[in-house]
Amino acid sequence: GLAGPDEARVVNSDGRSAPVVTDGPFPETKEFLAGYWIVDVDSPERAIEIAAQASAAPGPGGAPIGERIEVRAVMSAPAGQ
Repeated sequence: GLAGPDEARVVNSDGRSAPVVTDGPFPETKEFLAGYWIVDVDSPERAIEIAAQASAAPGPGGAPIGERIEVRAVMSAPAGQ
């Protein structure tokens, strides 16, 4: 399972300046999960770096899409399970 929403980080990047990283999703919004990626990385910082690159990917006309990317850890099973 995924780490809870309270542990999530939301990454947004325009590809020109440092990415903006904020704590947690905002449940008052009407967003929904449209898909997900599982990225095997050594640190949360690397996951945020990859999310920033995805957020800054070019959209229509080549402009960065600036999409908000939610980053959560995949939790492991308890020991002995």
